[in-house]
Amino acid sequence: MDRERVLSGMQASGKVHLGNLVGALKNWVNLQDKYDCFYFVADWHALTTGYATPSTIKESTQDLLINFIAAGLDPDKSTIFIQSMVPQHAELHLLLSMITPIGWLERVPTYKEKQEQLKDRDLSTYGFLGYPVLQAADIIIYRAKHVPVGIDQFPHLEISREIARRFNYLYKEVFPEPEGLLTEFPKVPGLDGRKMSKSYDNAIYLSDTPEVVEQKIRTMMTDPARKRKTDKGEPELSPVYHLHKIFSSEEELKEVAHGCRTAGIGCIDCKKILIKNVFAYMEPIWKKRNELISNPDMVFEIARKGSEKAGRVAEETMKLVREAMGLA
Repeated sequence: MDRERVLSGMQASGKVHLGNLVGALKNWVNLQDKYDCFYFVADWHALTTGYATPSTIKESTQDLLINFIAAGLDPDKSTIFIQSMVPQHAELHLLLSMITPIGWLERVPTYKEKQEQLKDRDLSTYGFLGYPVLQAADIIIYRAKHVPVGIDQFPHLEISREIARRFNYLYKEVFPEPEGLLTEFPKVPGLDGRKMSKSYDNAIYLSDTPEVVEQKIRTMMTDPARKRKTDKGEPELSPVYHLHKIFSSEEELKEVAHGCRTAGIGCIDCKKILIKNVFAYMEPIWKKRNELISNPDMVFEIARKGSEKAGRVAEETMKLVREAMGLA
């Protein structure tokens, strides 16, 4: 029996951090034994906000591929590819843009949010407005059954479903409506307590050395009430404690929580336990990253083969699309 298909991608707009690893990549790794998984680097998507500095996208693409594989994605189990190496994405994006109402695009929550967050960039472009159309093309061109998402990403998936539905209504039933595969994306706190994000400059990156990671954790904020070791604190107010929830054992979690509330453990000792556990989690990834960095040809070959396979699947869909629209 054929396995159901899963599709997901990551934008080539910077370095991968612990939040990306825990919230998305590790989930992708777990899915590849159960589903027919297609995972891609969205390099064209990076142009929607980074069109003024396109030269950085190639480096980000290479780094993303390395992190995909280092995190555990297996090219023998999953199709790993680069968006721009499958030109059918662009063709379907063009055709879908002809039928997508502008009002649908303007109501996507992140359309105005990103314009507010990235005020240093001119985002009054068609490419930025049409981002969801390209995203829809990415998903439905593989007729994927499932798309791993968190609750906050449902509006993005919903517009893909609406575009697929509109195409099927106007022409012919070609696309299944993709379903969200709800995953519990932990909110990984950054160094300052806000959500870990490249744009906040508060992230621990997979490319950071152990020395840099240790230094970052040592300087993380904790419960502001604990100015001295003898002050009692509330662990829930400390981003360090929330990282413990992800990387430390239940026993260690109880130990640091009790120690914080009773002033039985200092913040430095609490951080030392976290550093040990983050290192244990990251060491196999660091080792694999170093192997891949020294062998870029192998990384590109994995992406090339994956892109060829993805292209064959995409072209099968495009034949159906052209026939449905009377363009064949």
